[in-house]
Amino acid sequence: MVAERQRRTVRGHWAVTFTVLTVAVSSFTLLQSMVVPVLGLIADEMDTDMSTATWVLTAYLLSASICTPLLGRVGDVVGKQKMLVVTMLALTLGSLVAALAGNIWVLILARVLQGAGGGVLPLAFGIIRDEFPERHRASALSIIAALASVGFAVGIVVAGPIVEGLSYHWLFWFPMIATGLAAVATALFVPESPVAERSRLPLAPAVLLAAWLVALLLGISRGNEWGWSSPLVLSLLAGAVVLAVGWVAVENRARVPMIDMQMMRRRGIWTTNLVGGFVGFGMFSSFGFLPQFLQTPEAAGYGFGASISESGQILVPSAIASFLVGFVTAPLVKRLGARVVIVSGTLMTGVAFAAIALWHDAVWQIVAATSLQGVGNGLVFGSLAGVVIASVPASQTGVASGMNANIRTIGGSIGSAVMAGVVTAHVGLGGLPAEGGYVLGFALIAGGMVLAAVAACAIPDTRGPASPTPRTVPAPRRTVAPSRVLAPGSSV
Repeated sequence: MVAERQRRTVRGHWAVTFTVLTVAVSSFTLLQSMVVPVLGLIADEMDTDMSTATWVLTAYLLSASICTPLLGRVGDVVGKQKMLVVTMLALTLGSLVAALAGNIWVLILARVLQGAGGGVLPLAFGIIRDEFPERHRASALSIIAALASVGFAVGIVVAGPIVEGLSYHWLFWFPMIATGLAAVATALFVPESPVAERSRLPLAPAVLLAAWLVALLLGISRGNEWGWSSPLVLSLLAGAVVLAVGWVAVENRARVPMIDMQMMRRRGIWTTNLVGGFVGFGMFSSFGFLPQFLQTPEAAGYGFGASISESGQILVPSAIASFLVGFVTAPLVKRLGARVVIVSGTLMTGVAFAAIALWHDAVWQIVAATSLQGVGNGLVFGSLAGVVIASVPASQTGVASGMNANIRTIGGSIGSAVMAGVVTAHVGLGGLPAEGGYVLGFALIAGGMVLAAVAACAIPDTRGPASPTPRTVPAPRRTVAPSRVLAPGSSV
């Protein structure tokens, strides 16, 4: 009996669970960006063109966009710990296949498997809400959210040394080892969260959600190559609109909706989703093109001729700033309110992008601007998760936070496509992009962050994630059985 009690104490201890979640989230976020600086190298190694090689990134984003909300919803229904193990195993298998891939198409397939790791974020947020003591919950959410933000920058930073010291295959071997260990640790030490809503999974809404996301992101990601006015791209974008409308209609009629549209209309949800979309627009597109800007030879009239490693090192202060801010975001939200913190963060990021557009003749200018961006991103991402979780009942934590993360990915896909279109539309000396294209692109991102700040003004002025109670949170609409709201740390 004593041994059993000790086993439960170790297994359910929030600090152990938090350690496992940080490894899981870090592995997923690193995989988002580590391939960005080496896509050209992958194209050469696998004897393919750059257009095909970009599918190594596009396939990952498409898969993550679909799997993030779906796996978050499955976790709400069947158990978050079980689905976290499944997600970690998908990341492990995808990384193994990617490391052994002998041609570009096998590598792209492996990246689709890795995209299932998108479920890590909503599952981690849900586990924190269910299992952590209230006094630690806000800080844990902020740190995990900051990891999701900083991981993209860190992936770009570490890619260079890994490739130059070993090979690009180790960009997948290392995550495979980490996610494999995380899967075992999750099974052993992370307690199963209470299932607040038992129901069958809504198949039709899931298929329609996947269909319109694929059509939208495929059209956006290939618009520059196929032509924005081409029948194929126009058909994809039009089809995305039609499928999205159909998805909303089916969700509204479904007896058990996958995503409650009433939930999506809540002030704390639609405002954070709007802000998340704009921030994703800026984060993905900026870090996707800053390395290219830094690696441009000085003979072009701009750039610094940096290597892959050197361009990553320039972004180190940004990654550090974003991560460290995650530790202080929760106290700031508690003292100032989420609205003030998020508005301040989006404005900082907007100023940073405007500074890059105006001043980029010296490395210190880039370092100063990207460091300010890191602080802004840390404030925003560290606060959004708490607002989302405070706005929904426990049974919808996974799907609500998953959709917020998913909308950031969609925003990032749109931002990358827009940035690519602007930069490649202006050609300078030697066929390289003209400096004016980068200037206009970063100015557009700055404008997007101003819009994010405007949207953030409508965010509820919460002071941290609230504990779910039947008195303050309405039950989900049209469920098969009444939801049973459990206190954090409870078990079924």
